[in-house]
Amino acid sequence: MLTAIEIETGDNPTHAIIWLHGLGADGHDFVPIVDELDLPSEKRIRFIFPHAPERPVTINDGYVMRAWYDIYHADFNHRQDESGIRESQQAIDVLIIREQQRGIPTQHVFLAGFSQGGAMALQTGLRQAQPLGGIIALSCYLPLIETLATEASPSNASIPVLMTHGINDPVIPIAYAIASKDKLLAAHYQVDWHQYSMAHTVCGPEIADISYWLQRLVDHSAN
Repeated sequence: MLTAIEIETGDNPTHAIIWLHGLGADGHDFVPIVDELDLPSEKRIRFIFPHAPERPVTINDGYVMRAWYDIYHADFNHRQDESGIRESQQAIDVLIIREQQRGIPTQHVFLAGFSQGGAMALQTGLRQAQPLGGIIALSCYLPLIETLATEASPSNASIPVLMTHGINDPVIPIAYAIASKDKLLAAHYQVDWHQYSMAHTVCGPEIADISYWLQRLVDHSAN
C-alpha cells in the first residue's frame, strides 16, 4: 500500500480523488489544490495524495528520487520503463480498491495527476476493470500507447477525460500531449482538452477549469 496524505472536505465522503504528483515531488506537492479548487462546501470529497516509491532515474544521472517509473530518454516514445509503469499501475489499483472497501463506489473515484503522475492516471484509469468517475491528466502524455487498444477496459470506454497542457512546456512538449489526445479521440474517448500560455506548471485558469469540470461530474454522479 502506498503511503499517502488524506484530506476530507466533509464527513462521510461520497467521492474520492487520487491525485498523483510529478517526478521528484511527493504527495505534499498538490495538497494546496484542495482549497484552490474552491469546491462548494457541500461536496464531501476525500483527496488522496500518495507518495511514489523512491527509485534511481536514468535521465537524472541515476539520482534517487520519488518517481512512478524510470525515464530513460527525453524522447518519451524512445524507450519506456514498462515494468515500472505497470508496477505503479498495480499500486494505484490497490488505492482504488481501498476506496471501494471504505464505501465509495468506483464510479465516484477520480484519478488525477501532473506530469508523470498524469501519465499514470491515464495508464491506470483507461485499464481499470471497474468503472471510474473520470481522469484529470495535467501536463502529461499517454504512456505505453501501443498497448492501449488491447488493454483498454470496456468498463471505462466512456470515461470522461480532462487533459490540460502548457503551450510553452519545455519538459513535456505540448506535441506529446496533443498526439496522446488525438490517440484517445481516435479511440472514441470523451476528451475535454485545454491549453494555456504556461510552462510545465499549473495556472489559475487551469485550476478554474478543473473545478468546473469536477463539480459538473460530481453533481451528475450524485443524481
